[in-house]
Amino acid sequence: MRLPDLEAWAIFACVVEHRSFSGAAEAIGVSKATVSKAITRLEQHLGQSLFHRTSRRLSLTENGKALAEHAARILAEANSAEEAALDAASAPTGLVRVAAPMSLGLIAIAPVIADFLAEHPGIEIDLHLSDARVDIVAEGFDVALRIATLPDSSLRTRKLADVQVHLVAAPDYLARAGTPTHPGQLGEHRCFTYTNITTPWRFVGPDGTEVSVRLQGPLATNSGEAMLPALRRGLGIAMLPDFIAGEDIASGRLVPILSDWIPHGGALHLMTPPGTLRPARVEVLIAYLSERLKTLCAVRN
Repeated sequence: MRLPDLEAWAIFACVVEHRSFSGAAEAIGVSKATVSKAITRLEQHLGQSLFHRTSRRLSLTENGKALAEHAARILAEANSAEEAALDAASAPTGLVRVAAPMSLGLIAIAPVIADFLAEHPGIEIDLHLSDARVDIVAEGFDVALRIATLPDSSLRTRKLADVQVHLVAAPDYLARAGTPTHPGQLGEHRCFTYTNITTPWRFVGPDGTEVSVRLQGPLATNSGEAMLPALRRGLGIAMLPDFIAGEDIASGRLVPILSDWIPHGGALHLMTPPGTLRPARVEVLIAYLSERLKTLCAVRN
Protein backbone atom coordinates (compact mmCIF):
# COMPACT_ATOMS: atom_id res chain seq x y z
CA MET A 1 0.00 0.00 0.00
CA ARG A 2 1.30 3.41 -0.97
CA LEU A 3 1.00 6.02 1.77
CA PRO A 4 -0.36 9.48 0.88
CA ASP A 5 2.15 12.26 0.39
CA LEU A 6 1.07 14.18 3.49
CA GLU A 7 3.87 16.72 3.15
CA ALA A 8 2.71 17.65 -0.35
CA TRP A 9 -0.90 17.92 0.78
CA ALA A 10 0.14 20.20 3.66
CA ILE A 11 2.21 22.38 1.34
CA PHE A 12 -0.71 22.56 -1.09
CA ALA A 13 -2.92 23.82 1.77
CA CYS A 14 -0.33 26.48 2.63
CA VAL A 15 -0.11 27.67 -0.98
CA VAL A 16 -3.90 28.00 -1.09
CA GLU A 17 -3.89 29.95 2.18
CA HIS A 18 -1.09 32.33 1.17
CA ARG A 19 -2.09 32.52 -2.53
CA SER A 20 1.49 32.10 -3.73
CA PHE A 21 4.40 29.68 -3.73
CA SER A 22 6.73 32.29 -2.26
CA GLY A 23 4.27 33.20 0.50
CA ALA A 24 3.83 29.56 1.47
CA ALA A 25 7.60 29.00 1.40
CA GLU A 26 8.20 31.94 3.73
CA ALA A 27 5.42 30.85 6.09
CA ILE A 28 6.70 27.30 6.55
CA GLY A 29 10.41 28.11 6.32
CA VAL A 30 11.43 26.27 3.16
CA SER A 31 12.61 27.34 -0.27
CA LYS A 32 10.24 28.24 -3.08
CA ALA A 33 11.77 25.37 -5.08
CA THR A 34 10.77 22.92 -2.34
CA VAL A 35 7.19 24.18 -2.50
CA SER A 36 7.13 23.97 -6.29
CA LYS A 37 8.50 20.41 -6.27
CA ALA A 38 5.92 19.30 -3.70
CA ILE A 39 3.03 20.71 -5.77
CA THR A 40 4.39 19.13 -8.94
CA ARG A 41 4.80 15.81 -7.14
CA LEU A 42 1.20 15.94 -5.89
CA GLU A 43 -0.16 16.90 -9.32
CA GLN A 44 1.72 14.03 -10.97
CA HIS A 45 0.40 11.58 -8.40
CA LEU A 46 -3.19 12.83 -8.81
CA GLY A 47 -2.92 13.12 -12.59
CA GLN A 48 -4.43 16.58 -12.63
CA SER A 49 -3.36 20.20 -12.35
CA LEU A 50 -4.10 22.05 -9.13
CA PHE A 51 -3.13 25.56 -10.23
CA HIS A 52 -3.20 27.79 -13.27
CA ARG A 53 0.27 29.37 -13.36
CA THR A 54 1.20 32.57 -15.16
CA SER A 55 4.05 35.00 -14.61
CA ARG A 56 1.71 37.37 -12.75
CA ARG A 57 -1.00 35.22 -11.26
CA LEU A 58 -1.60 31.93 -9.50
CA SER A 59 -5.14 30.59 -9.34
CA LEU A 60 -6.76 27.28 -8.49
CA THR A 61 -8.11 25.01 -11.20
CA GLU A 62 -11.57 23.55 -10.71
CA ASN A 63 -9.92 20.33 -9.49
CA GLY A 64 -7.74 22.39 -7.17
CA LYS A 65 -10.79 24.16 -5.72
CA ALA A 66 -12.45 20.81 -5.07
CA LEU A 67 -9.39 19.49 -3.21
CA ALA A 68 -8.42 22.64 -1.29
CA GLU A 69 -10.75 22.01 1.64
CA HIS A 70 -9.49 18.42 1.94
CA ALA A 71 -5.92 19.71 2.04
CA ALA A 72 -6.80 22.28 4.72
CA ARG A 73 -8.42 19.56 6.77
CA ILE A 74 -5.39 17.29 6.48
CA LEU A 75 -3.10 20.11 7.65
CA ALA A 76 -5.45 21.07 10.49
CA GLU A 77 -5.73 17.48 11.70
CA ALA A 78 -1.95 17.05 11.66
CA ASN A 79 -1.41 20.31 13.55
CA SER A 80 -4.08 19.33 16.06
CA ALA A 81 -2.50 15.92 16.64
CA GLU A 82 0.92 17.46 17.33
CA GLU A 83 -0.51 20.18 19.54
CA ALA A 84 -2.63 17.70 21.50
CA ALA A 85 0.48 15.61 22.21
CA LEU A 86 2.40 18.70 23.35
CA ASP A 87 -0.51 20.07 25.37
CA ALA A 88 -0.92 16.78 27.25
CA ALA A 89 2.36 17.44 29.01
CA SER A 90 1.61 21.03 30.05
CA ALA A 91 -1.13 23.58 30.65
CA PRO A 92 -2.87 24.65 27.41
CA THR A 93 -1.25 27.60 25.66
CA GLY A 94 -1.54 29.40 22.36
CA LEU A 95 -4.06 31.25 20.23
CA VAL A 96 -7.74 30.40 19.72
CA ARG A 97 -9.70 32.26 17.02
CA VAL A 98 -13.38 32.77 17.81
CA ALA A 99 -16.17 34.21 15.64
CA ALA A 100 -19.42 35.49 17.17
CA PRO A 101 -22.35 37.78 16.29
CA MET A 102 -21.75 41.45 17.05
CA SER A 103 -24.53 42.16 19.58
CA LEU A 104 -24.27 38.85 21.41
CA GLY A 105 -20.49 39.20 21.38
CA LEU A 106 -20.51 42.61 23.02
CA ILE A 107 -23.26 41.85 25.52
CA ALA A 108 -22.50 38.28 26.52
CA ILE A 109 -19.43 36.70 24.91
CA ALA A 110 -16.85 39.39 25.77
CA PRO A 111 -17.45 39.17 29.55
CA VAL A 112 -17.19 35.38 29.42
CA ILE A 113 -13.96 35.61 27.41
CA ALA A 114 -12.55 38.00 30.03
CA ASP A 115 -13.27 35.48 32.78
CA PHE A 116 -11.74 32.69 30.70
CA LEU A 117 -8.53 34.63 30.10
CA ALA A 118 -8.22 35.34 33.81
CA GLU A 119 -8.41 31.60 34.53
CA HIS A 120 -6.18 30.51 31.62
CA PRO A 121 -3.30 33.03 31.31
CA GLY A 122 -1.43 30.88 28.79
CA ILE A 123 -4.21 31.08 26.20
CA GLU A 124 -4.78 34.00 23.82
CA ILE A 125 -8.12 34.79 22.15
CA ASP A 126 -8.67 36.44 18.77
CA LEU A 127 -12.36 37.40 19.03
CA HIS A 128 -13.93 38.36 15.69
CA LEU A 129 -17.35 40.04 16.06
CA SER A 130 -19.53 40.33 12.98
CA ASP A 131 -23.14 39.71 12.06
CA ALA A 132 -22.00 38.46 8.64
CA ARG A 133 -21.73 34.70 8.29
CA VAL A 134 -18.08 33.68 8.22
CA ASP A 135 -16.53 30.66 6.50
CA ILE A 136 -14.98 28.98 9.52
CA VAL A 137 -12.66 26.68 7.59
CA ALA A 138 -11.52 29.15 4.94
CA GLU A 139 -10.94 31.97 7.45
CA GLY A 140 -9.18 29.80 9.99
CA PHE A 141 -11.51 30.02 12.99
CA ASP A 142 -11.34 27.40 15.72
CA VAL A 143 -14.78 28.15 17.19
CA ALA A 144 -17.85 30.03 15.98
CA LEU A 145 -21.02 30.96 17.83
CA ARG A 146 -24.18 31.45 15.78
CA ILE A 147 -27.82 32.13 16.48
CA ALA A 148 -29.83 30.46 13.76
CA THR A 149 -31.74 27.44 12.62
CA LEU A 150 -28.78 25.78 10.96
CA PRO A 151 -28.81 23.89 7.65
CA ASP A 152 -27.02 20.58 7.29
CA SER A 153 -23.28 21.14 7.20
CA SER A 154 -19.95 19.37 7.42
CA LEU A 155 -19.18 21.58 10.43
CA ARG A 156 -19.40 20.07 13.89
CA THR A 157 -22.15 21.76 15.93
CA ARG A 158 -23.61 21.62 19.39
CA LYS A 159 -26.69 23.44 20.62
CA LEU A 160 -26.00 25.49 23.74
CA ALA A 161 -29.37 27.10 24.42
CA ASP A 162 -32.69 28.12 22.99
CA VAL A 163 -32.93 31.85 22.36
CA GLN A 164 -36.08 33.74 23.28
CA VAL A 165 -37.28 35.97 20.45
CA HIS A 166 -39.88 38.75 20.72
CA LEU A 167 -42.02 40.49 18.13
CA VAL A 168 -42.01 44.07 19.39
CA ALA A 169 -43.20 47.59 18.64
CA ALA A 170 -43.48 50.88 20.50
CA PRO A 171 -46.82 51.77 22.12
CA ASP A 172 -47.03 54.87 19.85
CA TYR A 173 -46.81 52.72 16.73
CA LEU A 174 -49.49 50.31 17.92
CA ALA A 175 -51.78 53.23 18.89
CA ARG A 176 -51.54 54.58 15.33
CA ALA A 177 -51.42 51.39 13.27
CA GLY A 178 -53.31 48.97 15.49
CA THR A 179 -52.08 45.78 17.15
CA PRO A 180 -51.99 42.69 14.90
CA THR A 181 -53.75 39.63 16.32
CA HIS A 182 -52.53 37.13 13.72
CA PRO A 183 -49.16 36.83 11.90
CA GLY A 184 -50.96 37.08 8.59
CA GLN A 185 -51.79 40.70 9.41
CA LEU A 186 -48.10 41.67 9.57
CA GLY A 187 -48.12 42.25 5.82
CA GLU A 188 -50.23 45.34 6.51
CA HIS A 189 -47.60 46.77 8.87
CA ARG A 190 -44.16 48.38 8.59
CA CYS A 191 -41.75 45.63 9.59
CA PHE A 192 -37.98 45.84 9.97
CA THR A 193 -36.00 42.97 8.49
CA TYR A 194 -32.64 41.38 9.28
CA THR A 195 -30.62 41.06 6.10
CA ASN A 196 -28.41 38.17 7.22
CA ILE A 197 -31.48 35.94 7.38
CA THR A 198 -33.47 35.73 4.16
CA THR A 199 -36.05 33.21 5.38
CA PRO A 200 -39.58 34.44 6.18
CA TRP A 201 -40.76 35.07 9.72
CA ARG A 202 -42.24 31.82 11.01
CA PHE A 203 -44.62 31.31 13.92
CA VAL A 204 -46.32 28.44 15.72
CA GLY A 205 -49.79 29.23 17.07
CA PRO A 206 -51.41 28.07 20.32
CA ASP A 207 -53.09 25.18 18.48
CA GLY A 208 -49.86 24.13 16.73
CA THR A 209 -50.66 25.91 13.47
CA GLU A 210 -47.55 27.07 11.61
CA VAL A 211 -47.56 30.32 9.66
CA SER A 212 -44.82 31.85 7.48
CA VAL A 213 -44.86 35.52 6.52
CA ARG A 214 -42.60 37.33 4.04
CA LEU A 215 -42.33 41.02 4.80
CA GLN A 216 -40.98 44.30 3.54
CA GLY A 217 -40.56 47.52 5.43
CA PRO A 218 -38.74 50.82 5.76
CA LEU A 219 -35.61 49.37 7.40
CA ALA A 220 -33.40 46.41 6.55
CA THR A 221 -30.14 45.95 8.45
CA ASN A 222 -27.61 43.30 9.41
CA SER A 223 -27.67 44.42 13.06
CA GLY A 224 -30.51 43.89 15.48
CA GLU A 225 -29.33 46.74 17.69
CA ALA A 226 -29.55 49.12 14.72
CA MET A 227 -33.32 48.58 14.71
CA LEU A 228 -33.81 49.90 18.25
CA PRO A 229 -33.79 53.68 17.54
CA ALA A 230 -36.41 53.35 14.80
CA LEU A 231 -38.48 50.99 16.97
CA ARG A 232 -38.40 53.39 19.92
CA ARG A 233 -39.61 56.22 17.67
CA GLY A 234 -42.65 54.18 16.73
CA LEU A 235 -41.69 53.56 13.10
CA GLY A 236 -42.44 49.85 12.83
CA ILE A 237 -42.32 46.28 14.13
CA ALA A 238 -39.27 44.01 14.51
CA MET A 239 -38.38 40.53 15.66
CA LEU A 240 -35.48 40.65 18.12
CA PRO A 241 -33.82 38.29 20.61
CA ASP A 242 -34.30 38.91 24.31
CA PHE A 243 -30.69 39.96 24.86
CA ILE A 244 -31.28 42.96 22.54
CA ALA A 245 -34.90 43.87 23.28
CA GLY A 246 -35.21 42.75 26.90
CA GLU A 247 -34.36 46.08 28.57
CA ASP A 248 -36.71 48.04 26.32
CA ILE A 249 -39.51 45.59 27.06
CA ALA A 250 -38.87 45.80 30.80
CA SER A 251 -38.95 49.62 30.66
CA GLY A 252 -42.11 49.73 28.55
CA ARG A 253 -40.42 51.46 25.60
CA LEU A 254 -41.30 48.40 23.51
CA VAL A 255 -44.27 46.07 23.82
CA PRO A 256 -44.35 42.36 22.84
CA ILE A 257 -47.12 41.51 20.39
CA LEU A 258 -48.61 38.22 19.14
CA SER A 259 -47.47 36.66 22.41
CA ASP A 260 -49.61 33.55 21.79
CA TRP A 261 -47.62 32.87 18.63
CA ILE A 262 -44.12 31.50 19.18
CA PRO A 263 -41.52 32.83 16.70
CA HIS A 264 -38.95 30.42 15.31
CA GLY A 265 -35.91 32.05 16.85
CA GLY A 266 -33.43 29.27 16.33
CA ALA A 267 -30.86 28.60 19.03
CA LEU A 268 -27.36 29.46 20.12
CA HIS A 269 -24.97 26.98 18.51
CA LEU A 270 -21.26 26.41 18.96
CA MET A 271 -19.57 25.31 15.75
CA THR A 272 -16.11 23.95 14.98
CA PRO A 273 -14.40 22.83 11.75
CA PRO A 274 -14.74 19.21 10.63
CA GLY A 275 -12.60 16.63 12.38
CA THR A 276 -12.38 15.30 15.91
CA LEU A 277 -8.82 16.29 16.81
CA ARG A 278 -8.53 19.71 18.44
CA PRO A 279 -5.74 21.31 20.50
CA ALA A 280 -6.27 21.24 24.26
CA ARG A 281 -6.62 25.04 24.35
CA VAL A 282 -9.60 24.82 21.98
CA GLU A 283 -11.21 22.00 23.96
CA VAL A 284 -10.81 23.98 27.19
CA LEU A 285 -12.47 27.05 25.66
CA ILE A 286 -15.31 24.98 24.16
CA ALA A 287 -16.04 23.42 27.55
CA TYR A 288 -15.96 26.84 29.23
CA LEU A 289 -18.26 28.50 26.69
CA SER A 290 -20.65 25.56 26.74
CA GLU A 291 -21.05 25.75 30.50
CA ARG A 292 -21.28 29.54 30.80
CA LEU A 293 -23.59 30.16 27.84
CA LYS A 294 -26.02 27.26 28.17
CA THR A 295 -28.42 29.31 30.32
CA LEU A 296 -27.42 32.84 29.34
CA CYS A 297 -29.84 33.08 26.42
CA ALA A 298 -32.33 30.47 27.57
CA VAL A 299 -36.04 31.24 27.45
CA ARG A 300 -37.21 33.04 30.59
CA ASN A 301 -40.28 31.68 32.28
